[in-house]
Amino acid sequence: MRSAHTVAQVRAAEEARMSRLPEGALMAQAAAGLAAAVADLLGSAYGRRVLLLVGAGNNGGDALHAGALLSRRGAAVEAVLLAPDKAHAGGLAALRGAGGRVVSVAEAASPDVVVDGIVGIGATGPLRPDAAAAVAAFAEVPMVAVDVPSGVGVDSGEIDGAHVVADLTVTFGTHKVAQLVDPGARACGVVELVDLGLDLPPADVEALRAGDVAALLPVPDPDAQKYSRGVVGLRTGSTRYPGAAVLSVHGASCGFAGMVRYDGGALDEVRRAHPEVVGPGQVQAWVTGCGGGEDAASALEACLGDDVPVVVDADALLPCVELAPTTSSLVLTPHAGELARMVGVDRAQIEAAPLRHAREAAARFGQVVLLKGRRTLVAEPSGRVRANTTGVPWLATAGAGDVLAGLVGALLAAGLDPFDAASVGAWLHGSAARLAGAGGPVVAGDVAAALPVVVGDLLG
Repeated sequence: MRSAHTVAQVRAAEEARMSRLPEGALMAQAAAGLAAAVADLLGSAYGRRVLLLVGAGNNGGDALHAGALLSRRGAAVEAVLLAPDKAHAGGLAALRGAGGRVVSVAEAASPDVVVDGIVGIGATGPLRPDAAAAVAAFAEVPMVAVDVPSGVGVDSGEIDGAHVVADLTVTFGTHKVAQLVDPGARACGVVELVDLGLDLPPADVEALRAGDVAALLPVPDPDAQKYSRGVVGLRTGSTRYPGAAVLSVHGASCGFAGMVRYDGGALDEVRRAHPEVVGPGQVQAWVTGCGGGEDAASALEACLGDDVPVVVDADALLPCVELAPTTSSLVLTPHAGELARMVGVDRAQIEAAPLRHAREAAARFGQVVLLKGRRTLVAEPSGRVRANTTGVPWLATAGAGDVLAGLVGALLAAGLDPFDAASVGAWLHGSAARLAGAGGPVVAGDVAAALPVVVGDLLG
C-alpha cells in the first residue's frame, strides 16, 4: 500500500526519529537520497551543472547539503538564495566548502537541472513573486522538487496560484497527500521516495499497489458454484441508450460474479452480445443509472427495494440525491460534472479540490463515493480515501464509466465491501485500459475484454 501522510503526522514522526539520532543525521540521509536521485536523472554528476533554488527552512537545507554532495562528485553547483538571511546555515557552509557558489538568477550559468528547495512542506499558498520569477527563468530546464513542489498544497493537493511543476519529486519518509491526488499530483511528475525509517501512523489517504489488489480479489473456492460466487443484477441502458447496457454488462461479466442478470430496456442487445446473461431474479448487488435516461429514477427505486448494495451511476445520481436513501449500501460513481450537480457547485470547484469534495460528498450522503478523474478517488464517510494511480488519458472515452460501474457491481456481488469494491474496480479498470491500448487509443469494449487478462496476471 502506498500511504500518504499529512504534514502533522510527518513532523511528529521526524521529531521522534531525530530524538534517537545524532544532530543532523536525518537531514544528511535526506540529502544523500536527493543527490543520488539528481545524479540518476542526469546520468552522472560529473561535469553537469546544477542550480539550487533555495528558500528558508529545512527543504532549502536538504537542497544545499545535496548540492554539496553533487559538487564533490564533480558537478558545478550554484545556489540562488531567495531568503538569504534565513538560508540553512549548515547547508550553506557545506555547499561553499565543497566548491559550490551562491549566485543571482541573472548570474546563473545555464543549468542541466534545477532543484526546487524553495519552501518546506509546512508552507501554504502560492509562490511569492520573486520565487515565481526565478522558477519562470528556468522553465525549459528539468526541475527536481524537494519533498513537494513549492506552491502546492501538501495536505490537500490544491493549487492556488504560482507553483513549481516538477519532472521529478524526491520525497522523504513517506508519500504526501499532494503526490497522490490532483491537481497537485500533476505538478509532482515522477515521485521517488527516500526511506528515513520513520514510525508513521495509519494514513487516511492511500493508493493500492498490485499486491494489495491481488490480496483483495474475490477468488472462488475450489468447491464454489455460480450462486455462491454471487449474482450481480443490472438495470442499465434504455431503448435510447442500449450501448450503455451492453457495456455495463460487459464490465459485470468479467468473471468475478457467478451470474449476471439483466432487467432493463435493452434486453435484445444485451442478449446478442452476452448470451450467458439471464433475466430478473435474486441478486447480491445491483448496478443502475448507466444510460438509464428517463427510466433511471424508477430503476433506482426498484434496486433500493432489494436491500442489497447498489452501484449508482450517471442518470441515477441526481434521483439518488432526491431519494436520500439511508438503508442501502451504495457506491456513487460521479465524474466532476455530475458531482457538481449533486452538491450544487461549479464543476471547476470540484476539479480544483477533488479530495475535499469527494470527502465532503461521502460524509454528506453517508455512502462511498467514487469520483472519476485522472486520479480517481474513492472516499468513504469516515474520511478515508484511496487514490487510483492506474489508467491512461485514453481512458477518457465514451462508455468507459459504464464498464467500471458493471465491474464494481460484480465485485460487490462477489463479496467485497463497497470501499474495497470501488477501489479495486478503479485499479483494475485503469490497468485494463493500459493493457488494451498498449500505449495508444482504447475504446470501452476493449477495456472490458482486457479485465480477465489483468486479473490473470495478478494471480499468476
